Amino acid sequence: MTGRPKVSGLWALCMTITIVLATVGGARAQETPAPQMVDVFVAGDGGYHTYRIPSVIANAKGQLLAFAEGRKSGAADSGDIDIVLKRSGDGGRTWSALEVIGDNGVDSFSNPCPVIDPASGRLLLLTTRNIGTDKEADILAGRSKGSPRVWMLRSDDDGATWSVPVEITDSTKRANWTWYAVGPGIGIRTRAGRVVVPANHAVAGSGIHRSHVIYSDDWGKSWHIGGSSVDGTNESQVVQLADGRLMLNMRNHPPKADGNHRMVAISEDVGATWRPATPDAALVEPPAQASLLRLTDARTRGRNRLLFSNPASAKRERMTVRLSYDEGATWPVSRVLHAGPAAYSTLVALPDSRIGVLFERGDTRAYERITFAAFGLDWLTSGKDR
Repeated sequence: MTGRPKVSGLWALCMTITIVLATVGGARAQETPAPQMVDVFVAGDGGYHTYRIPSVIANAKGQLLAFAEGRKSGAADSGDIDIVLKRSGDGGRTWSALEVIGDNGVDSFSNPCPVIDPASGRLLLLTTRNIGTDKEADILAGRSKGSPRVWMLRSDDDGATWSVPVEITDSTKRANWTWYAVGPGIGIRTRAGRVVVPANHAVAGSGIHRSHVIYSDDWGKSWHIGGSSVDGTNESQVVQLADGRLMLNMRNHPPKADGNHRMVAISEDVGATWRPATPDAALVEPPAQASLLRLTDARTRGRNRLLFSNPASAKRERMTVRLSYDEGATWPVSRVLHAGPAAYSTLVALPDSRIGVLFERGDTRAYERITFAAFGLDWLTSGKDR
């Protein structure tokens, strides 16, 4: 009988530890819920064979606007392509019916690249138009019927309605450039008010892609061509660093035999020129488009944070989100969002402090659907992927 109290005490102690561990584990589970995944555009829906080139932005009311290309008859980059839009008023949990906001008949209306003015909430949407039968290889070789033209739409009501498209080719594309595309992804408005939109082009006779930017100091009334980066760069995204400089993060095109990584260039004159680009060995790519976003600013939220997303693999798979605390010098945090086939993506900071990613993914190929994923910073930082 003398031993029974000890056994009971030991049993009580074990039960207490078990309850504490379960409570801690439950609290952790509540703190780091799995990403919310919602399919926004699904191949075959709405009269479109394939949806590609996702872009998403949060307007001044906190609503999400998701843009994409609706490709009528196939997955190819040429043909009958429209700019389509869906909206969400609940942080990406549900989405509106499909809207067509850019239709170029049987030709291509492509590469949606929106920009928002944080102060007024006004929106610009830059796009390109191509003749539907013109393929990129033919445009590069100079044997196409035409070449891409640059267009812009405006919205002064948070994206509820859009203006008639206005062509801005003459001020954004040089006469000897053949291939041209804006974005894709998003543009930015700097702290001083300059609109900067990433783009890429090829000079006639060269067959070589180069990243560049275009900019406007009067909210799209006039446009100027900024600096170009090195040969072999392509689709890009731009972000303003804490010290005011701009960073351009670029796709390598074509891929490099010694390991393909993103290229990075810095501008000290707000995009007018760029320093020589250097590879970021931490940012492996297949290649493909990627997204770069300032999440927080130390002046307002205590710590600088940049986000980056892309398919971090030798092929288009493993959609990965990364976090940097030192303005992109290092990327110590990363987590795989979708391990299967995946391609293009756009990041967005949600009004409730979560992070959103609109990205292409599938089970057997990357272009089966465009999905919106939303998650907290705690999910990203608690992951084991490195």
